[in-house]
Amino acid sequence: MVKMGEVWTNTGSALASLVFIYTIFERFFPYRLREHFEPLAQSLIGFIYPYIQITFHEYSGERFKRSDVYDAIQSYLSKDSSSRAKKLTANTIKGNKSIILSMDDHEEITDEFQGVKVWWQSKKHQSESRAISFYPKADESRFYMLKFHRRDREVITKKYLNHVISEGKTIEVKNRERKLYSNNPSQNWSGYKQTKWSHVTFEHPATFDTLAMEYKKKEEIKNDLIKFSNSKDYYKKIGKAWKRGYLLFGPPGTGKSTMIAAMANLLEYDVYDLELTTVKDNTELRRLLIETSGKSIIVIEDIDCSLDLTGQRKQKKDEEEDEDETSPIEKQMKKDQGENKGSKVTLSGLLNFIDGLWSACGGERIIVFTTNFIDKLDPALIRKGRMDKHIEMSYCGFEAFKVLANNYLDAKEEDDNELFDEIKRLLEVEEIKMTPADVGENLLKKSEVETKEICLKRLIEALKEEKEEAKRRIEDEEKKKKEEEEIKRKKREEKKIKKEEKEENETTMKD
Repeated sequence: MVKMGEVWTNTGSALASLVFIYTIFERFFPYRLREHFEPLAQSLIGFIYPYIQITFHEYSGERFKRSDVYDAIQSYLSKDSSSRAKKLTANTIKGNKSIILSMDDHEEITDEFQGVKVWWQSKKHQSESRAISFYPKADESRFYMLKFHRRDREVITKKYLNHVISEGKTIEVKNRERKLYSNNPSQNWSGYKQTKWSHVTFEHPATFDTLAMEYKKKEEIKNDLIKFSNSKDYYKKIGKAWKRGYLLFGPPGTGKSTMIAAMANLLEYDVYDLELTTVKDNTELRRLLIETSGKSIIVIEDIDCSLDLTGQRKQKKDEEEDEDETSPIEKQMKKDQGENKGSKVTLSGLLNFIDGLWSACGGERIIVFTTNFIDKLDPALIRKGRMDKHIEMSYCGFEAFKVLANNYLDAKEEDDNELFDEIKRLLEVEEIKMTPADVGENLLKKSEVETKEICLKRLIEALKEEKEEAKRRIEDEEKKKKEEEEIKRKKREEKKIKKEEKEENETTMKD
């Protein structure tokens, strides 16, 4: 026992001496001299210290996107953290119905795989910068460190790491909570990088079963979506990025937003609601694309209003005139937040966003544009290859009405045949135009005493009123058109009279 104690004492003294010598060597010896001795020192330390360390950073190198490997490790370690770690962080999943625990910063747990013991540490590197700023800076980075004995190198690198990533991704899918993202100019932070997106839980209940649309058309869209989601290898084979574009067009209230929610629920995708007016320029638009995940739908609603490339010069001139009245601090804050700049996104930048080189980043994405006025859009924006499928969201037809009647009232055509026949006549024979949103509002029960018959009759009256209102609109338009034509006729006559008078005066002067 004494000899063993002496051995450990001598070993400890030797290690302490080596550490002291290495510190002096690193501090006082020139770099060019050190670079010749450092490999030898590292080999000596490696001989004494038999453990290998692997670091997994949350963000690595110049990458803008959070590491998928880091996320998989985080999910894998969460299954054992609650029973092994002493410091934990808690997050809710599945609509706040359950809690998932994970390792807190600077915590360590052990794991075993095929008889091999490893150590996982969750760490955070804090920057030593003391600069003062109005807003947080990228001053910290998180990472996991894996430590294992060098004799187990082959097991760890060839089997264990693959096991961790595979299990982690399985847990991610199990705990996945679909989200609705929105880009905004607020100061949101994730890890040590500022995130361009904020999110809430996506809980929209719309499905294709409840969507007010003809059955055949719904099935066609569903089949197209399912085919896309299962075509990773096919897209790779034909050399195209795994993405697909949908253009939804039609009057307001025809269910474009509901269609997007139904698409997301069918495929179990996240939704990114992109507001172009808050995007400063093409570079920021590209960064937003990079930060989106796969299995997602990127939505730009009212694209005809979002991409307005006119009036920017006037806006810039007005801002320059107001700039002299702004204090230096306010100028800096506006500069940081991008408030003193209008959107400089160009049509070219948006086209590159849809199908340029950067659009292939990630994969399994659907891009959806909505518009009330398809004629206003540039043909280059909506051509095939960018917006692959054009879906018209039209006024409510009889097939769509039957879906709404079943949704709102549990009413069937065979149960209320006379009322359904009257509604069918108004929609198909009279061709009265009413949006699904207005039809649904009339079918909605306003009190507990209202029956489905009352609601159906209310819809019939609303359709008849819409018919009369449509007639009045046509009459008003014709009247307005006649008035405009009369004004034009009078202007032509006045112009003709002035011309004749001018010619007469010129003739008189010649005489």
